[in-house]
Amino acid sequence: MIRLLLIDDHGVFRESLSRAISVEADFEVHHCATVAEGLQIAATVPVDIVLLDFDLGLERGSEFIMRARAAGFEGRILIVTAWVDDSEALELIRQGISGIFLKESPLASLVASIRTVAAGGAVLDQHYLRLLAAADSEITAPEDPSRPRFSDRESAIMRLLLDGLSNKELGARLGMSESAVKAALQRLFEKTGVRTRSQLVRIALEQVHSQPARR
Repeated sequence: MIRLLLIDDHGVFRESLSRAISVEADFEVHHCATVAEGLQIAATVPVDIVLLDFDLGLERGSEFIMRARAAGFEGRILIVTAWVDDSEALELIRQGISGIFLKESPLASLVASIRTVAAGGAVLDQHYLRLLAAADSEITAPEDPSRPRFSDRESAIMRLLLDGLSNKELGARLGMSESAVKAALQRLFEKTGVRTRSQLVRIALEQVHSQPARR
């Protein structure tokens, strides 16, 4: 089962979306309207992915992220929102979210995005990827000799991360077993010092933009 927590302050949308995605046989959905309710649910029932609206009326989704992580929540977070400005989107990505999904998109795309995130992938469209590439880097600059060096295989994995592929899909593209992909990703986490897949995507962007693509 993929255990979901939907946090959205618009009752009709929240209840309608909860019913719509609950028809998926492997989705279990809890939902609520506020940060406090979300924290209580996340503390009492297993949650794999939080579907989090950014604008919660008097609250912001970023507040849930900070408080949930401080309380030890280790699940993934997918922002599902009508709109978020670029600076706020960058801050959410730095907080380790697994993606941003706009409410104007089809329901089938949301279901696919949930499955991508559940498999360890990231859901960031090209607009947000370009924002990351243009933003001031918070990690070591590419020309710094202390920057980690990546093998050809690691560089290939980093480039494919930008497509939001699951571990299984990465393995199929590279001729690797899923367990080998997991081991390679763990080495990349250790080498780069990041903790989340979204943070690794940021480094992947810098890797792609700082080096010519191999042919």
